[in-house]
Amino acid sequence: MTSPEQPTEPTYADRVFRSAGGIVGGGLLLAIILWIGGDALFRGTGSTPWLALAAMLFLVPLVIAFSLRPAVYANADRLRIRNPFRTITLPWAAVSTVRAQFSCEALTEDGRKFQLWAVPVSLRQRKRANRVQGRGASASAGGGSGAGSGVGAGAGVGAGVGAAEVRMAQADRTVADLREFAERSASRPAAQGEPTVRWAYEVLGPAAAGLIVLIVLLLVG
Repeated sequence: MTSPEQPTEPTYADRVFRSAGGIVGGGLLLAIILWIGGDALFRGTGSTPWLALAAMLFLVPLVIAFSLRPAVYANADRLRIRNPFRTITLPWAAVSTVRAQFSCEALTEDGRKFQLWAVPVSLRQRKRANRVQGRGASASAGGGSGAGSGVGAGAGVGAGVGAAEVRMAQADRTVADLREFAERSASRPAAQGEPTVRWAYEVLGPAAAGLIVLIVLLLVG
């Protein structure tokens, strides 16, 4: 006799947080490196092509690591942080809090701290958002205390609250979303476990090889 199937919880795709500016800047820098390095590789003489090849082998992984690679993945079970040289997996039960000060960080229950490279903090954007929120709060207070109709006052307050929520800095919005994930999912059975850290050898290996070859070529002359 077969037992009835146990109900399974629905699974959802990860929410992905990345830096658009980092992706654009990294793409442009890669194009410049490949353009200059490719020209030296195919048109250079003597040891120049080998130097260009070693330099590209060293620089390209580093540019990818610091611009295109960083990302933050969040689902109902865990937070996965892909930084330049490491990938950190944090079950939500192991996350103490997520905060944004001068950088975005995830703190674990055992006291460790991991930076979220994919979510840069812009102090200028935060100050601008704070100014917008302050103006919205002032406008809402003025609308509520005026002699206008009750409908107008209520609409002003609602608009002010909505504007304050929308005008948060990007990093602060992302941190708020991640905190909501943590609070909602920390008690799930699938969200239990210990943090794990994996080094990005696919980045470190080529970069180290390129650096060694480049140093040898420079020493040999």
